[in-house]
Amino acid sequence: MADSLNCDLNSLSPLQLFERVTEQGEKVRALKAGKAPKDEIDAAVRMLLSLKLSYKTTTGQDYQAGLPPKDLVLINNGTTKEEDEDLVDPWNVQTSSAKGVDYDKLIVRFGSSKIDTDLINRIERATGQKPHHFLRRGIFFSHRDMDQVLDAYENKKPFYLYTGRGPSSQAMHVGHLIPFLFTKWLQEVFDVPLVIQLTDDEKYLWKDMTIEKAHEYARENAKDIIACGFDVNKTFIFSDLDYLGTSAGFYKNIVKVQKHVTFNQVKGIFGFTDSDCIGKISFPAIQAAPSFSSSFPQIFNGKENIQCLIPCAIDQDPYFRMTRDVAPRIGQPKPALLHSVFFPALQGAQTKMSASDPNSSIFLTDTPKQIKTKINKHAFSGGRDTIEEHRRYGGNCDVDVSFMYLTFFLEDDDRLEQLKQAYTSGELLTGELKKVLIETMQPLVAAHQERRKQVTDEIVKQFMTPRKLAFEF
Repeated sequence: MADSLNCDLNSLSPLQLFERVTEQGEKVRALKAGKAPKDEIDAAVRMLLSLKLSYKTTTGQDYQAGLPPKDLVLINNGTTKEEDEDLVDPWNVQTSSAKGVDYDKLIVRFGSSKIDTDLINRIERATGQKPHHFLRRGIFFSHRDMDQVLDAYENKKPFYLYTGRGPSSQAMHVGHLIPFLFTKWLQEVFDVPLVIQLTDDEKYLWKDMTIEKAHEYARENAKDIIACGFDVNKTFIFSDLDYLGTSAGFYKNIVKVQKHVTFNQVKGIFGFTDSDCIGKISFPAIQAAPSFSSSFPQIFNGKENIQCLIPCAIDQDPYFRMTRDVAPRIGQPKPALLHSVFFPALQGAQTKMSASDPNSSIFLTDTPKQIKTKINKHAFSGGRDTIEEHRRYGGNCDVDVSFMYLTFFLEDDDRLEQLKQAYTSGELLTGELKKVLIETMQPLVAAHQERRKQVTDEIVKQFMTPRKLAFEF
C-alpha cells in the first residue's frame, strides 16, 4: 500500500503535490474540529506528513501554506524580508538600484536559463542570419526551452510565435515596441506564423475604464503594432473581447486550463486576494490559451501539437510558468519563452514608466520638439556634478538612461562601443550623449508615425479577421 502511494506521489507535478498537501491539511483540521476518532485523525496526520516529505523531496522546499513551489511564484511576491530584493510581477516592477533589476538573480529565482553565447551562435547557424542586436546585447537575456524550438526547426518541424499587448492607453511608448520589433525579426528569420493577443478584457478588469474604451484602445494599439511592419499574410492580431466569442477551440483551452489551476495556486502565483473580482482570478487562463495551437484551428488546420514560442518581458513569465505546468496535463506541448529586460523610465531604471506621466518615456505620438525636451530635461544622467569632475572621472553608463536607450535603439555596435568608451573616459559629456539619443529617436519615432498613418481601419480589420495564414499544416 505504501509503495503504491509513493509511486502515485512520484507521478505528480510540484503544483499537484502542493495541492495534495493543502487538501490533506484541511482534512486533518476538519477531523479535529469534528472530534473524529483518534485513530482516524492519526491516519490523516500520517498521510499529511508523508505528503509533506514527498513535497520536500520533489521540490527541495519545505511546504508553506499559501506559497506554491518557488519556480511557480512571483519574485518575492511580498514575502521576502530582504530590503534589496527586486519586486517583479505582471503589474509592478520595483528596484532600489539605479542600474535596474538584477537579472542574474531573477534567472535563479524564476528558474529560467540564461541566453548564452552558445545559444546565440546556434540561432545564427539555424537561421543563417546575424543575431538581432537585442540578442547580442543581452536585451533578450533569458529563455525556457529555446533549444527545443531549435531542435524542432532543424528537423523541419513547425512552430509559431505568440506575443501580446495589454491596451491600457491610446498612445504607446517606445518601450512597448521592444517585444514587437524582436518578434518581427524572429518571424522573418524563421518564417513562421504569429498570433498577437490584445488583452482588452484584462485592462477592463484591472483599470478604471469602460469595456468600450478598453476595446477602442485595442484597435488603436493594433495600428501601432501593424506599423512595425508585420506581414498580414502571416500574422493574426486578435482582441479577447472579439475572438473569445467566435472560437470554440480557444474557449475549450481556457476551460481546460481553468480546471487544472486552483484558487490557491492563482493566489500564490499572482498575489490575488479574496476581495479581487472573479474576472481577475480567471484571466490567467485566457492569457495561457494562445500558447496552444488548437486555439487557432483556422491557422493550424486543427493540429494540436505545434510548439509555441513566446517573446515577452520577464514580468509576464508567471502566466507562462503556470501554463507550462498545466500543458502536459491537458495533452499540450509546453510553450517556450524568450524574456527581455525591462525598458527604463526616463527618470532612471529604478522608477516606473506610467502612461499617466507623459515625461516618464518617449511616446509614439511625441513631436521632435517634445522628444528633445524630454531627453534634455528628464533623462537621468550618469555624468558627474561638474564638467571638470566629468572630464577627470568619466560618466557611468550603467545608470545613464540616455546610454540605456541607445543600447535598445542604436543598431551600430561599433558606434555604441565608441560612445561608451568616450563617455566612460570623460571625453563625451552628458549633453553630447543626450544629443546622440535625440538624433536617434527623432527619426525613429517620425518614421513610425508615417507608417501608422498608412494603417487604415480596413487594414486593421484584415489583420484581426480569423482566417487561414500563408502556411500549410
